[in-house]
Amino acid sequence: MTFGINTFLFAGSFTNESVSLFEQFAGWGFDSVEIAMDDPSVVDSVLVSESLARHGLVCGSVCAAMGPGRDLRGSATDQRTARAYLESCIRLLPRLGCSILAGPLYSAVGRAALESPEAYRAQWKTVVEHLKELGEYAKEHGVTLAVEPLNRYETDFLNTVSQAVSLLEEVGHPNVRLHLDSYHMNIEEKHPSQAILRAGHWLAHFHACGTDRGTPGKDHIDWVGITNALKSTRYQGSVVIESFTPAVEVIAKAASIWRDIEPSQEAIASEGLDFLKSLWSKAA
Repeated sequence: MTFGINTFLFAGSFTNESVSLFEQFAGWGFDSVEIAMDDPSVVDSVLVSESLARHGLVCGSVCAAMGPGRDLRGSATDQRTARAYLESCIRLLPRLGCSILAGPLYSAVGRAALESPEAYRAQWKTVVEHLKELGEYAKEHGVTLAVEPLNRYETDFLNTVSQAVSLLEEVGHPNVRLHLDSYHMNIEEKHPSQAILRAGHWLAHFHACGTDRGTPGKDHIDWVGITNALKSTRYQGSVVIESFTPAVEVIAKAASIWRDIEPSQEAIASEGLDFLKSLWSKAA
C-alpha cells in the first residue's frame, strides 16, 4: 500500500512552480503525489519527474479538473472540449511515469439538476460511448481511467458505487475503472464499507478525506471498516489524502469551503498520513 497527497490542498492548478511542494511532501512521509491538473500544456514533464525522483516520490495519479465547459454529457462543444482535455492528460501521464487519471471524468463538477428519465438515459448513453473510446485511447498510452462518483450537490449523474459499477459494466473496457472518495461516500452510501466490497475488482483509486473534508481520522467515518473492506478487495492502489482549505481560494469556492476546518494545511497532511499508516498496519 502506498499513500499520496493531492496538490489541491496547497495550490489550485498545478504548474511547474508547484514542484516546490515536493520536499515537504517527502518530509511528511508520503510515497506519492496526486497532481491536480487543469492545463497539461503548461507542465514540463521532465522538470516534474526529476523533482519527484530527487525527493524519493512518484506521481501516483493525476486528478482531472472537470470545470465548466468540460462535459462529456454537455453540448457538442463541451463534449469536444472535454475529450480534448482528457486526451491531453492521457498523453502527459506516461511522461510523468503515471498510469492513473482519476476524477469525475464524465461531467463538469457542479452540474446538478433533476433530469427527466429520458434525458438522463440519453446522457448516460453519450457518456458510455465517450468512455469506451477514451478507454481505448488510454490503453494505447498505458493509462487507466478511474471514474469518481460525487455527492448529489456536485453532480446529478453518478453518486453511488452501484450506479458507477453499472456504468463501468456498460462501458466494458478494462482501462475504465472506479475511483472512490470517503467524503462523497459518507453522503451517498448507507454503508461505505459494503459499497467498497460492491466495487470489488473495479476499484482502481481511493481518496481518504474526513466527513467535513478535513483530516482523515478526526471524524465519525468507520475507518476501520473501510480499511478492512479495501483489504478484502485486495486493493493495490494508493490511498490519497484529498482535502481543501480557504487558503486556495479557487478550490475553496468550488468545494464550498468557507471556514478553516483544521488548524492548518500541514495538520491535514501530516496528521492524516500518520493516522492512515497506523490504521493500515493494524487492520485485519
